Amino acid sequence: MLDSRFSNISVLVPGEGFSPIGAGFKDDTSDKKVNLGAGVYRDDNALPWLLPVVKKVEETLMQDPDRDHEYLPVDGLASFISLARDLVLDLASDASLIARIASIQTVSGTGANHLAARFLAESLKPQRVWFPDPTWVNHKLLWSLVGDVQQSFYPYFDPVSRDIQFDNMITTLENEATAGDVILLHACAHNPTGVDPSRIQWEKIADLCERKQLFPLFDCAYQGFATGNVDDDAWAIRHFFRRGTLEIGIAQSFSKNFGLYGERVGAFHLVTNSPQAAAKSRIQLMILQGGEISTPPAYGAKIVAAVLGDADLRRDWEADLTTMTSRLKNMRQALYGELTKLATPGNWDYLISQIGMFSYLGLTKEQINALGIKYHIYAYSTGRISISGLTPKNISYVALAIDSVVREV
Repeated sequence: MLDSRFSNISVLVPGEGFSPIGAGFKDDTSDKKVNLGAGVYRDDNALPWLLPVVKKVEETLMQDPDRDHEYLPVDGLASFISLARDLVLDLASDASLIARIASIQTVSGTGANHLAARFLAESLKPQRVWFPDPTWVNHKLLWSLVGDVQQSFYPYFDPVSRDIQFDNMITTLENEATAGDVILLHACAHNPTGVDPSRIQWEKIADLCERKQLFPLFDCAYQGFATGNVDDDAWAIRHFFRRGTLEIGIAQSFSKNFGLYGERVGAFHLVTNSPQAAAKSRIQLMILQGGEISTPPAYGAKIVAAVLGDADLRRDWEADLTTMTSRLKNMRQALYGELTKLATPGNWDYLISQIGMFSYLGLTKEQINALGIKYHIYAYSTGRISISGLTPKNISYVALAIDSVVREV
């Protein structure tokens, strides 16, 4: 066999998010198997849920005699871009503020984070990018691909208290972060812990960013999907924005809150201090995007634009958000109730204080492994579970399994 030119490729070690939990679950023939690894919404029957408002819009689009499959412009669908921007920033029609923002449609939140990382690495040339410890597995990978920016972690989740190590977070950034560093912040429903700062803590984080001259980059993947209220979930971003003293970036995804996972709908918004800076930045973002994907996908963006641009459809969407977030809250409460009833060792209060799709169970790798081998319950070795994988039919079984491995492993 001939030697390959590609034999000496140095491969980055992929994070656990790339491990085949889904494949293992699919191949498992047990009728009791439960997938707590997948980061997607499931209904009470553990099945994908097509939002009724999305189905309604799709039917309308299919009946449109003028529908086509033409390319979008490089920066995306104009109506979608403005509606997505206004959803997260609540701009209404303030032309002076809009002029300071460069927005571009992206390939979902991953594409937004990638474009942000590449643009910021090339334009700001930060010494470091700071991630919360822990963070979404893709953050580290995306920044590893864009240049020579040192990656650092600030303390975030305390595995003992199951809460934010806020004082340690502030102290670390105060002592070690330098002017021009990028700080990545989860806008709401922190992935993977489900623990968010309070509003008072957000204000202190904004104070720190001002004082240290840091650049805040928000990952907004769950607006409306955390609490069920789009305004509450955007509070942190809007607070930073309305201070008027910070330039910020926002990587926005519509995968979770619209259930459009495979349609790859997202946007990146850059808030600058001047219309001139915004105009230049927008051109550069378009150049970067044009060289990578040419134009973003159209179908999902048309759906989101149709919903956000119509008052009745938006009310329907907000009702769908309530359906999803209420189910997640109910499953948190149910798991907490079952573990309490079993007197499972440990304090499980955090299950009902955390929000969003994910939670850290606090189990060891050995305990997580035992869940898979003995009980056919699949989760990541970190102990992160997707609350969406819980249903009224499996909640008692999952609780009994957790109780067992906590006591025996």
